[in-house]
Amino acid sequence: MIVVMRRDASAADIEGVLARLRERALTPHISAGAERTIIGILGPVGASGVASALGSITPELGAMLEGLDGVEQVLEVSKPYKLASREFHPEATLVHVPSPGGEVVIGASEVVMMAGPCTVESEEQLMAAAHAARAGGATVLRGGAYKPSTSPYGFRGLGAAGLKLLALARQQTGLAVVTEVMTPAEVELVAEYADILQIGARNMQNYYLLDEVGRSGKPVLLKRGFSATIEEWLLAAEYILAQGNPNVILCERGIRTFERMTRNTVDINAVPLVKQLSHLPVVVDPSQGTGKRSLVASVALAAVAAGADGLIVEIHPHPDAAVKDGAQSLHLAQYAELMPRMRAVAAAVGRE
Repeated sequence: MIVVMRRDASAADIEGVLARLRERALTPHISAGAERTIIGILGPVGASGVASALGSITPELGAMLEGLDGVEQVLEVSKPYKLASREFHPEATLVHVPSPGGEVVIGASEVVMMAGPCTVESEEQLMAAAHAARAGGATVLRGGAYKPSTSPYGFRGLGAAGLKLLALARQQTGLAVVTEVMTPAEVELVAEYADILQIGARNMQNYYLLDEVGRSGKPVLLKRGFSATIEEWLLAAEYILAQGNPNVILCERGIRTFERMTRNTVDINAVPLVKQLSHLPVVVDPSQGTGKRSLVASVALAAVAAGADGLIVEIHPHPDAAVKDGAQSLHLAQYAELMPRMRAVAAAVGRE
């Protein structure tokens, strides 16, 4: 349920609504827009998943709230994902990421580039990629310290040593760092080194992990699962938001379809659709999405044209010698060539 306040509603009117909600053990979420304030309402949910009678949201509650000073109307929220929905939070969310090189804002007019190797392999490899990423215009460095692998015999990352290398690269370049966390037990450690915690596609519905990164308060990059619907993806975001962490960035990274000529099928139409349904920023991963180096640039440009708030692209000084996913990693020169084309497309659709 949401309470839409009138344009001329005073601070006292808003506080009057909040007081009534607190009396009923209901949780208000305030969204103060440019023209009016909207108050979203959630009931208290216990371990059983059922709201208490005191805090239940009923039609009678809506009628009572509509009679309060300053209230224009009370509406039901039709979406199962409440906190992630535009109904609950009409204004677009801006995720602020602190970094040595200056704050990075995701969801504003500037399309944010996140670039770096799929996997941290060595100091030399990471530093070469990080400096190239920065020179091209990226503000966030990607790199996996912990890597999920389809095969148990595949490379699974350097672990804590990889995190330390990412921190060193951040110190030298000023880039913010995004890296994947795979288990609830590792959240605290990864959060010490990373500016953005990434939830990979395989873990999109690892609800204990989502709860833990939500409690961390750190910005979270939530990748869409291989076979997840958009509603399931947004409900996964709801887990993080429900822990009081508003800093969620959605990442479209391709879904599994019948097509086998690409690694995945990048769902470009998910970008404008999700931005209609949700206030959360959306980025696209054309590297994981296509699995083919020759397709990355074209899909990256398409994502910007479709309204993506950012891109996360794999680059490597020597892709053919990469320990993991070299076939989808851009050469550093290819990345440098892509960036001015990205700026041109962004400008064409009114972005920076």
